[in-house]
Amino acid sequence: MEDWTELNRRSWEERAAPHSASPDYAVQRFVDEPDFLSDVVRFDLPRLPDLRGRRGVHLQCHIGTDTLSLARLGAQMTGLDFSGAALAEARSLSERTGTVIDWVEARVDQAPEALPRGAFDLVFTGIGALCWLPDVAAWARVVAGLLAAGGELFVREGHPMLWSLDETREDALVVRHPYFETAEPTVFDEPGTYVESEHVFVHTRSASWNHGLGEVVSAVLAAGLRVTLLEEHRSVPWEALPGRMRRGDDGEWRLLEGGDLVPLTWTLRAVKDA
Repeated sequence: MEDWTELNRRSWEERAAPHSASPDYAVQRFVDEPDFLSDVVRFDLPRLPDLRGRRGVHLQCHIGTDTLSLARLGAQMTGLDFSGAALAEARSLSERTGTVIDWVEARVDQAPEALPRGAFDLVFTGIGALCWLPDVAAWARVVAGLLAAGGELFVREGHPMLWSLDETREDALVVRHPYFETAEPTVFDEPGTYVESEHVFVHTRSASWNHGLGEVVSAVLAAGLRVTLLEEHRSVPWEALPGRMRRGDDGEWRLLEGGDLVPLTWTLRAVKDA
């Protein structure tokens, strides 16, 4: 059986430097503008809790732009990722901006050993993260173990309805991939990446899993957390369906037609009660 985690790790290792160099990640703006925030974090400013003085961990942090954004909102941040190359870019960014962030190389399932248990006031998971994990219930248990009493989980993710659509079709919204979590992943072989880049990629195969929204909420509840917010959105922070979307002034992409037909992302908050 193929090692799906290693397959994905090789893919993300290769994408770290091109993503850091891409204008879509706006790394130089973080350096030049001390109050600049990522599009993902800026979108959810009305939904985020007050982060001042809170200890947070960003799981699957990639090159750290969202992590840095949360730190700029006052959190004492740790970023965790399984790609050493991505963390090297993240570390460089935090050093160039003079921001103290702890960077930890580990898989999500290794987080209970790599990070202090029950020590965080915030666990943050951003766009395009959960799809790389095979078991959303196991993820939720990791989150609950990391949170201190009164701590919160905050997630913004691609909607499982979006992940199920055929992105190659420009004539109709067509369901092609599983909506629900499956034992085996969906394997893609795609030459490019989701941001502007001239890099010619060698590692083009990846494996991902969808997780139905009910499956995610049920997993969070079963892990002992209490959901306080669940909101579905008509926008997504990248051109998820090429040729069928328009980018707004807020940096979010929306469908040119049929904007009320399918949700594209969702935001969830949940608390670990004392």
